[in-house]
Amino acid sequence: MRPSRTSSRAMSMVDAMSFNDSKWPQMWYLNRGGGLDMNVIPAWKMGITGKGVVVTILDDGLESDHPDIQDNYDPKASYDVNSHDDDPMPHYDMTDSNRHGTRCAGEVAATANNSFCAVGIAYGASVGGVRMLDGDVTDAVEARSLSLNPQHIDIYSASWGPDDDGKTVDGPGELASRAFIEGTTKGRGGKGSIFIWASGNGGREQDNCNCDGYTNSIWTLSISSATEEGHVPWYSEKCSSTLATTYSSGGQGEKQVVTTDLHHSCTVSHTGTSASAPLAAGIAALVLQSNQNLTWRDLQHIVVRTAKPANLKDPSWSRNGVGRRVSHSFGYGLMDAAEMVRVARNWKAVPEQQRCEINAPHVDKVIPPRTHITLQLTVNHCRSVNYLEHVQAKITLTSQRRGDIQLFLRSPANTSVTLLTPRIHDNSRSGFNQWPFMSVHTWGESPQGNWQLEIHNEGRYMGHALLREWSLIFYGTTQSIGPNDPISVPKPSGSEATTPNSSSTTSNLHQAYSPQYPRIPPNNFGSSPSGGSKLPLGKVPPPNKSSYVTNNPLLNSAPPKQGYQQISATYGVILGKTNGKSNNNSKEKNQQQGKTRAIMVTRENQADRAVTARSKPPRAHHSDKHQQE
Repeated sequence: MRPSRTSSRAMSMVDAMSFNDSKWPQMWYLNRGGGLDMNVIPAWKMGITGKGVVVTILDDGLESDHPDIQDNYDPKASYDVNSHDDDPMPHYDMTDSNRHGTRCAGEVAATANNSFCAVGIAYGASVGGVRMLDGDVTDAVEARSLSLNPQHIDIYSASWGPDDDGKTVDGPGELASRAFIEGTTKGRGGKGSIFIWASGNGGREQDNCNCDGYTNSIWTLSISSATEEGHVPWYSEKCSSTLATTYSSGGQGEKQVVTTDLHHSCTVSHTGTSASAPLAAGIAALVLQSNQNLTWRDLQHIVVRTAKPANLKDPSWSRNGVGRRVSHSFGYGLMDAAEMVRVARNWKAVPEQQRCEINAPHVDKVIPPRTHITLQLTVNHCRSVNYLEHVQAKITLTSQRRGDIQLFLRSPANTSVTLLTPRIHDNSRSGFNQWPFMSVHTWGESPQGNWQLEIHNEGRYMGHALLREWSLIFYGTTQSIGPNDPISVPKPSGSEATTPNSSSTTSNLHQAYSPQYPRIPPNNFGSSPSGGSKLPLGKVPPPNKSSYVTNNPLLNSAPPKQGYQQISATYGVILGKTNGKSNNNSKEKNQQQGKTRAIMVTRENQADRAVTARSKPPRAHHSDKHQQE
């Protein structure tokens, strides 16, 4: 954290609930009141503006001399990983395709009351940018970006991910996985770096964010979008790993997000889950100012505790086993800045995270077309985890067509979770290899009792599927979080019985993960990979149709990934080089190992620049990730 430059004149304008910034009246998601905004004005009135908190935007660059950014710009939170220097300024082209990072940064920390453009939701925070998407995005590039200056940077905001095409299954590689772990265990003086992630824009492609190893990671706080009317946007992906929601764009004619833009300009047309994640990062900055001792898990607990389902319209709302309302589109609801600040001020640190994995007996169960199977796993042996946070179902399954598979999980408290929906574009025959489908829907429940996994095969004719193996991984605490949470949770059972022939392992966070990852490359970025090819910006290539199945599951049991995508602009870069090897060598190696390079895109929809408001929102490009294609 570092001192900020919040002005007294900005504070005086908060008292009047108004600013002289030209676009302030159009910032409906901050100022319309009545429970229909992010409830940030009461937090500002408490004197909470993000002062002393540092946020960095991992993206395609940051226009650091922008008049609405320069006063809050932090060079220590910035780097150009693509060009290996300290200046994150974006590359300018005819289409302004590298505008995405500058737009995201303005949402967080645009200067207040300077008679120009917008007001950042954490206008007292410091903001930096990491230029890492405008070039070859390897596993090492991601790791270096995610681990930049972790004792100075508090929050990393990312609005990109694997291609939202409804057929990609992709997650972090070895080095990026290690960066997430080291960030959450060692960042911020051991309290843990905060990683905020946009949940994805593949709704029109019937994508599912549980196939995205960034948004379904336990280490990230996954954020979805709501329209100004509280509806599910057309681009939104449904999944059980989304924790909460902020406002963003909707369909044609609906209001969008106001923020900074390239060439010292301003826009009222920022869109998609790309726009939602920075708002969440700004709210997180307000919360950290109110309590600097919060850990990364404390923040997730506070989000669950305070998110508001009211005014968000979704027929899938249900109550989990401890009475919380939760949705596959909105998570626990709309983030409430003022309530989060109030709760954070008196928050007591949650107990240490524990992990318990229960392996089901070897199954090899065939699932014929148009049928389903139900499997049960009785859990009474996870003595270290009595109060759940995240749950993963780690599944190895083959299928004639991966997109025909649906997965459902039911907890002992009768909470029904949809882990995977059918994906009409996913024709892969690779299935899933130890892929961790994650859910936050059973937060606060006890894992003890009978869990049911239901697998549906919607395929036709000879489209059989085969379940090879599965396990459940429970993350949580031994003790209740007590006075932090008014919702009572069931007491754990004392029984130690388990399902016959099943096995279990329990450990704390460090025991479970620390030994198995390679060292993250140093942040001096001394040399760049050789070889590789780059497509012109605005040209997003079709994904490779080959497949990758890993035999070395890593973080969250996800395989190393081969590509990435940004969640906002319509451009892309094919990453044809990896770890210093030429494009040809990398291609040959990937073919031998069954690997492929996926596309990473930004998570901003194209309503503001395309002929039709419902054109496909792209993401940034990425390579060397764990992909199952």
